Amino acid sequence: MIKVSKSAETLQDGVQNLIHASIEDYKSFNNNDRMLKDFENGWQVKEGPKYIKIIRQNAVHAFIVKKDFKHFKSGDVLKPAGWAAPALNSPRGNVLKGNYPMQWTGPLYLN
Repeated sequence: MIKVSKSAETLQDGVQNLIHASIEDYKSFNNNDRMLKDFENGWQVKEGPKYIKIIRQNAVHAFIVKKDFKHFKSGDVLKPAGWAAPALNSPRGNVLKGNYPMQWTGPLYLN
């Protein structure tokens, strides 16, 4: 686990901070150069109407809330419930505010 300490001005910058932190966490897990290169190059970011979906090698890594709704704020990091939707129980952090934990496997489970 690594802590994303950087705050961000935009959602896109926050997404890049999240991806960078995930890559750094992966480096502490695996030091195989070929696998690390595959991990670093396997990211996609897709924007939908409500969320930014972060995909790594055909698996959803996280969702980022685009606009405030219900008890969620813009920039909240949500764990995926599946391919098309996030888990709506609680945010795991906020990419705009920073200071949240992240693993190379995705956002942490709730305690």
